[in-house]
Amino acid sequence: MCMKDIEVKNQVGLHARPATFFIQKANEFKSSIWVEKEERRVNAKSLLGILSLGIVGGANIRIIADGSDEQLAVDSLVKLVESGFAE
Repeated sequence: MCMKDIEVKNQVGLHARPATFFIQKANEFKSSIWVEKEERRVNAKSLLGILSLGIVGGANIRIIADGSDEQLAVDSLVKLVESGFAE
């Protein structure tokens, strides 16, 4: 299992468009992937799950992956979040 804590950089957080980009990236990997915010954990491949966390700009989240490509999955998703989703 691999995990990394990160601050969401873009101003509006993970609303529908960035959440869609995040989910598309997560679905590129075989590993099970979750996002945690304040003790709530959701499937990173679920749009409703991600949106239900209400992740706003400046929020801290944890990305967790477990599987054959877990390190690559976490690194790729962290890079995507750090990029601010090109906003």
